[in-house]
Amino acid sequence: MNDYPLEIKKQMKAMQRDELIGYYVYSAIAKKMKNEQNKSLLLRIAQQEKNHYDIWSRYLGESKRQYRLIVFYYRIICFFFGYTFALKIMEMGEDKSKRFYETIADYIDEAAHIAIEEDQHEIELIDMLDEERLNYVGSMVLGLNDALVELTGTLAGLSFALSDPKLISLSGLITGIAASLSMASSEYLSSKADNLPNAGKSALYTGVAYIVTVFLLVTPYLVIPNNPFLSLGIMLGIVVFIIFFFNFYISIAKSIPFKKRFFSMIVISIGVAVISFGIGTLIKLFLGIDV
Repeated sequence: MNDYPLEIKKQMKAMQRDELIGYYVYSAIAKKMKNEQNKSLLLRIAQQEKNHYDIWSRYLGESKRQYRLIVFYYRIICFFFGYTFALKIMEMGEDKSKRFYETIADYIDEAAHIAIEEDQHEIELIDMLDEERLNYVGSMVLGLNDALVELTGTLAGLSFALSDPKLISLSGLITGIAASLSMASSEYLSSKADNLPNAGKSALYTGVAYIVTVFLLVTPYLVIPNNPFLSLGIMLGIVVFIIFFFNFYISIAKSIPFKKRFFSMIVISIGVAVISFGIGTLIKLFLGIDV
């Protein structure tokens, strides 16, 4: 290797590693693509990553590693969260790479060319992505929001009104399952009335998002049988986690702002819980019921 500054050498090795990982990951995701246009584009980008790796290898020598664990990690992300999310996460890493390429252009002529191609990666990927599940984000938001608001309020109110975790969980499950079926049916009928395609899938995404949220929120009352207020605290923690994770996912996959959506959902869900808890307290005192 030429006599470059030590920090530049370290960064060159890191870039060589990242380009090789990118080649393996893009290739692995491309193999699972059903859309031929998307598959072809990903394979072309993978080959560009390989070309970038070859450039660094001229200075550093070949790498024998195949990074199977990292590739497996991204394949798992694709399986659970979709290739859009996985590729956007990859591109977030490449943003740092592009900045480095631009700083070493004085040392290595090819760096400027690599930086241009990295910019093209991001543009092409954003233009390419058309994942089915992201077309139903509105349906998922509908089911998730409604479940969070309704079940958070219901469980908070029942926590004081009943004080028995078994009765609370039973009431929550019955209410939640019935509401999920009602919400899915309403989404289906609404989509049909608006002559929207795939009304069945819209209803399915709404119902699944709703019922998954129901089971997550009821779980603390099932596993902690003797302390409804501890279960309530854990349930509220789960609410915050669900809101955080879902908004993080959407902000990455759809490239939309995170903070505003996150805090608005937090305020609504927790606000409803506080109001419902107060209502449950008043009803219990007014009726003189102690269950």
